[in-house]
Formats: sequence, C-alpha cells, structure tokens
Amino acid sequence: SSHQAEKAVHQKKEQSRTKCRKARRRHVQLVAEFNRRQRKNIWLETHIWHAKRFHMVKKWGYCLGNSPTEKCYRACYRAMTKHCLLQDLSYYCCLELTGKENELLKQLTRVCSMDTGLTFEEACCLSGRFEGSLDLYRADCYPEAMLGPVTFIWKPRDGSANRQLWIWVHPALKQDILQELKAIFQCSEPGEICVPDPVTPSVQEEKQKAVVQSLGKRRKEDKEGEKAVPLKKIIGDGTREPLQACSWVSPATGVVISDRSMEILRYRLIGPWAHCVLTGTLKAAALQTV
Repeated sequence: SSHQAEKAVHQKKEQSRTKCRKARRRHVQLVAEFNRRQRKNIWLETHIWHAKRFHMVKKWGYCLGNSPTEKCYRACYRAMTKHCLLQDLSYYCCLELTGKENELLKQLTRVCSMDTGLTFEEACCLSGRFEGSLDLYRADCYPEAMLGPVTFIWKPRDGSANRQLWIWVHPALKQDILQELKAIFQCSEPGEICVPDPVTPSVQEEKQKAVVQSLGKRRKEDKEGEKAVPLKKIIGDGTREPLQACSWVSPATGVVISDRSMEILRYRLIGPWAHCVLTGTLKAAALQTV
C-alpha cells in the first residue's frame, strides 16, 4: 500500500509539471523561475555562468560561486600569470556620499586615522585619479572599535560645489558602517524609497505575459500573498529588504547618503593582459559641452 501511495504521489507530481521540456525551457518560464529562486538570495549577473561551473554557496544575502567543480586551478593560475582572469565582485556594497567637499572631509576624519596610512584627504585619491583603501573605526574611537576595511573612489571635480564619494564595503560590514556614516552626518530623513522602476513592456514581453496568463495561471500569488513575479529580471540587493529606504538626507549639512549596492557592477581583472582587455572592450565617449 505504501508503494502504491508513493506511486500515486509521483504520478500527481508528473501531471502537475508542464508536459514537455521545450515548454519548460521557454524564456518566459525561465525568467519567472529564476525570479522566484532569487527572492531570498540575490544572483549576480554572472550567476548562470558560475552555477554551471562552481559549487554555489548562499552568503550575505547572495548566491556566490565558492569552488570550481573541475580541477581548473592550473588554468586560473596560467590566466593570472600570462593572460587575464576576471572576478565578479558585484556583491560588494557601494555607499555613495554626496555633498560639499569640506563637509564630507570634516566628518570622515572622525572615522579614520593617519596612523593607519591613507585617509580620505590623500591628494592622489581626492583628485579622483586613484582608488584608496583604509580601515574605518567608530567616530572618535581610534584605535578601538574598528568597523572594517573599505576602499573608496572620489568622483573627479566637475566645477560644481558638491563632490561625490563612493565607499565600497563587504556586505557583512555594510550595516554597521552605514549606521555610523548616518550618525556622523546626522542623516535621519529618508530621501528615497527603493521601489523598482516601472518598465514599459515591449510587444514581445506583452505576448509572453499573455502566454503565462494562459498557462493555467499557476502563479497568481505566493504563500506570502505577493503578486505574481514580473517577467523583467529582478535586480535587488541581498543586504536590504524591498521597499526600505536606500537614500538619506542630512538637514544640517545637506549631505546625501545613498545605498548603490547592486546598482553598480564591479569586476576585477588580474593578469598582464588586463589593460589590453579593457582598452579593447571599452571605448571612450566623446565629450559633449552644453
């Protein structure tokens, strides 16, 4: 009897699935399935490539490639020493600070020290030519209460009074560092709520949507009562819940802190051909003067 019960359950599962693999592998079905699987752990844009070649782990709200499934260590070493190796570091979080340069530097000096090396005021970094790295501490607590290492890039001066600073932090450190930055700049008022931009569907997407609606309407709502997943690929942040504030304004100084995680992708190129790959891939845009 138990064997018959198992057989009945198996048959029921088989009947519930789409009849053929071709239908299951349609683009619209794949996107809907991928969106459903990304609700708890965000995928990087290179996820599919890595998922076919790596053992994946779920950490810090992301799904990341941990170790290769094949013995490709020699190939990676050869690429690093003789060619070019690319790493996807998009899971690192980007915090953007915008405001007057003197206001930014005045408060940022409280969370770092010249005793550890570079600071945000280093001339080569302040000009925007080079990326800097330093250790952050809680305000006025050096050498105690270390928050963690970060890297930063200043946007080159464009003639306006405001400067823009990008601070890149590990996702495990993001919340602590973000709270400390909000505290020193007195950013209390949320300036922007993170809501996905409405996308105007193309004719193809409209047809795909009609196909999905005609397929028994299986995914009207999930257990949490959320609406059906949109066809557009979800771009989210593993360290922040949806509909949470992603920008904060300081009424006193006018400084704006924005969470740009997963809005700016980041790749690391290692090897002697790294510069050649960049120059062959990227093309300088023509300067337009208004």
